Amino acid sequence: MEIIYHGHACLEARLDDGTVLLVDPWITGNPQTDLTLDVKCDYILVTHGHQDHSGDMIEVSRRNHAPIIGMPELVHYAESQGAVEGHPMNLGGKWQFPFGEIKMMHAQHSSSLVINGLPVYMGDACGFMLTVDGKSVYFAGDTSNYGDMALFGKGFDIELAVLPIGGNFTMGPEEAASAAKRLNAKHVLPIHYNTFPMIKQDPTKFAGLLPDGVVEIAQSGESVTV
Repeated sequence: MEIIYHGHACLEARLDDGTVLLVDPWITGNPQTDLTLDVKCDYILVTHGHQDHSGDMIEVSRRNHAPIIGMPELVHYAESQGAVEGHPMNLGGKWQFPFGEIKMMHAQHSSSLVINGLPVYMGDACGFMLTVDGKSVYFAGDTSNYGDMALFGKGFDIELAVLPIGGNFTMGPEEAASAAKRLNAKHVLPIHYNTFPMIKQDPTKFAGLLPDGVVEIAQSGESVTV
């Protein structure tokens, strides 16, 4: 499979069977992305409600007739606003989709969407473990480094961990490097940095915290093959 970075926390997974998954589709207003709202996908994975992750989930779902996979509160809200029928999940749950397995993983973060000027609860924040043909990719979403990640590393053979490194809102480079070790991930793709002044980071310094060849630094539109 091919994991394509589209800026900030937006990613695309192109599977060998032709299925396309779009993760955290913030397109409108994203200064880093190479995507437009004409992006094509079959499913949409949303880790939490914050605008810089859920931003265009409804419009992309509607245009592609693509179900949103996420927390029940987030999925049901999106459906009420015009998204097609989605697939709600909850922490620890897993489901065998036609393309492979998704397990919803815990994330330490908040989750809301500002509606009419007020933050509305969108369920807990989460991550996703995607397993296709025996290969696992971990989309951590926004999170801190926490001890249970060691259990993820024991339960899954993680080919690629997609981890935030920006700090302030999520873990920073040092914590993300520690998380990568706990996960025992073969490769790590850093995301969620340099979009705003508060999350300015040098990804090459992050790469220096892990063994050579582990960190895959990508610009928007570039991919990592798993």
